Amino acid sequence: MKIQRALVSVSDKTGLVEFARELQALGVEIISTGGTSALLRKNGVSTTDISSFTGSPEILDGRVKTLHPKVHGGLLYLRDNEEHCAAATANGIQPIDLVVVNLYPFEATIAKPGVSLEEAIENIDIGGPSMLRSAAKNYRSVTVVVDPADYGDVLESMRTNGGATTLKLRERLGIKVFVNTSRYDGAIANYLDNAQEAASSLSLSLPCTARLRYGENPHQKAALYGNFDDYFQKLHGKDLSYNNILDISAAAELIEEFTEPTVAILKHTNPCGVGSDPDLREAWDKAFATDKQAPFGGIIITNRVLTEPLARAISEIFSEVIIAPDFEPDARALLQKKKNLRLMRKLRPAHSGLSAEDTILRSVIGGVLEQARDLPCAGESEFVGKVVTTRAPSPDEIKAMLFAWRVVKQVKSNAIVYASADRTLGIGAGQMSRIDASRIAIWKAHDAGLSLKGSAIGSDAFFPFADGLIAAAEAGATCAVQPGGSVRDAEVIEAANARGMAMVCTGARHFKH
Repeated sequence: MKIQRALVSVSDKTGLVEFARELQALGVEIISTGGTSALLRKNGVSTTDISSFTGSPEILDGRVKTLHPKVHGGLLYLRDNEEHCAAATANGIQPIDLVVVNLYPFEATIAKPGVSLEEAIENIDIGGPSMLRSAAKNYRSVTVVVDPADYGDVLESMRTNGGATTLKLRERLGIKVFVNTSRYDGAIANYLDNAQEAASSLSLSLPCTARLRYGENPHQKAALYGNFDDYFQKLHGKDLSYNNILDISAAAELIEEFTEPTVAILKHTNPCGVGSDPDLREAWDKAFATDKQAPFGGIIITNRVLTEPLARAISEIFSEVIIAPDFEPDARALLQKKKNLRLMRKLRPAHSGLSAEDTILRSVIGGVLEQARDLPCAGESEFVGKVVTTRAPSPDEIKAMLFAWRVVKQVKSNAIVYASADRTLGIGAGQMSRIDASRIAIWKAHDAGLSLKGSAIGSDAFFPFADGLIAAAEAGATCAVQPGGSVRDAEVIEAANARGMAMVCTGARHFKH
């Protein structure tokens, strides 16, 4: 069936004028509303106002304009049903073959700082979702477009099929409508729910970004949903795996703890070496020296444009993924010689536009956990007024403690990190007891030939006993940073004072399960 009449009412006017001109050239009558109509007329596109089409004025400040039988009847009646056709004729209902609608920017509105409840409610679209759902329900006869990115596909189909679209295209666009309206309604429900004292529900609707070859293991099916591609662009290599994506996310969280030029190496989402230096090649040497075995098959990330000297150093070992804001041409050319290596461009900060009020989700048996994000460390200001020992840390010790603190919060609990001012020296991850995590970190440092003399120890949670701190002092650490909060804090502080150590208790725990 040739498209003869289109109803166009959009908030996002990207590409609209060009699309409407092409529709007009194909002989399509265009009905439009308010600002959409004004824009089209201004650009020479003839339109019929919705009020002229329905015979009813827009009322209530535009709240009611498309909620009319001539609109929804024109969308919903079945063209191959004689009774429907007779009812349409008897009631003066004309068919609407194409609906082009996108919704009031509710999500953009609530993202603005200080937005009021009243402003948010005014940006809840009513007529738009109604038209979209009516058109999508009758997709066998009606083409519906909710995304400007689909304008080209609609025009191509019309040109190829004598002004009509294919059923396959209409099916795809109809499904897209329900995905979008579901997400839209979910955003409204979540916002209004969170505005109450206690949230009662959570709504999710995410587009499928990719079907993955498998999950953590080959026998597990997997898919990626959301907007991962807004944050990372694959420049080279095989498709990303489920585990790659987890590692990339962990690497991005870690690197954003650092503003100075830094290189980090991760394995199974755990840091196994981090180094900072104005020369990225030197930063790599510091990171790699922490553990020269674990990086095999790991993830490498830097927060600066990846240089050719760094690329040469990295290319000496096998890596799964390398991530950077960008790559020097020679560096990229060198790394692309490894066909299985994934090169990823980090497009924007992982915490772009986020605050402590933003949440992360994690699935569990029978449900989903939600919690506020653990945002990057604030820097040395976190330590001000929180020295608990007789001796205060020196400026160099503060820098070393800060380095350890930034890294340990990204290590799986129980976690211990030994560090100097610009590098990790030993990392103990994911142990059942904190003393074991410390022992592993010490063993790793000694195995790598690194001295812990004068180092700082960072602990993601409090020392439950003094033994962990004593072991750190015996290994050579002169200062420690930890949350504090143990019933035995006094014993731990006494042990630190007895050994001349400086210690900061931040009051902030960083468990990572």
